[in-house]
Amino acid sequence: MRAAICQMTSGTDPTRNAQVIVKAVQEAKNRGADMLFTPEMAGQLDRDRKRAAATLVDEAHNIVLAQVCEAAAKAGLWVHLGSLALKDERSDGRWSNRSFVIDDKGKIRARYDKIHLFDVDLATGESWRESSVYGPGERVVTVDTPWARMGLSVCYDLRFPDLYRALTNAGANILLVPSAFTVPTGQAHWHVLLRARAIEAGCFVIAPAQVGKHEDSRETYGHSCVVDPWGDILLDMDTETGLALTDIEMERVADVRSRIPALTNRRTIPSEIETK
Repeated sequence: MRAAICQMTSGTDPTRNAQVIVKAVQEAKNRGADMLFTPEMAGQLDRDRKRAAATLVDEAHNIVLAQVCEAAAKAGLWVHLGSLALKDERSDGRWSNRSFVIDDKGKIRARYDKIHLFDVDLATGESWRESSVYGPGERVVTVDTPWARMGLSVCYDLRFPDLYRALTNAGANILLVPSAFTVPTGQAHWHVLLRARAIEAGCFVIAPAQVGKHEDSRETYGHSCVVDPWGDILLDMDTETGLALTDIEMERVADVRSRIPALTNRRTIPSEIETK
């Protein structure tokens, strides 16, 4: 599979962000890609809740999703739309952070709502409270594509290996991690966490990321990566926006798993803990 990774600096206007993604779909197709992967919050990145709420809609009326589905069908290209902020009819009134896999006919094949929400106070003075705006997802999701079964996750999920254990138990051999990491956490943990998830699962990891200074004043780390099952980094986009392509040889999964059969050797961990 030839994967195209789109590293973005998404702004507050969904229309402009949609134009960037639609252009990337066609460019990816022209360059021989089989599937395009975009970051978390590809359609709108805005920490000003009041301003964001003015343009936020539900899935059925989201112009980014509609335009990307149309572009995918026109180009005949699979697309992983990393995530969109959506105004759903949740009982608690919170929004959803939802990832989509779209096939080459423009049909939505899978949806995943981010399970783990980033609530933290950083030493830099930055404070994040995702759970005050977004409701957590409740489903673990895999999707079959012509090349592999893919396991869906989003950004902060990366820190919770139990999710990836569930995904690989369900047969995933490519793990998707669209992200918008902060600079301090990215510098400290981004690469090591991606490599750890790849190594422990014997999977490819595809992690498109947001990068740079955004309209809402935040700054994201970038370094969109593709990591192979041995933990080797096949692609690192550093801090450049745009498109990069890499070839993924799925035979590598079987090769690595035969050398280190960690999935076969997995045991169920007892729920009771003995303390002495």
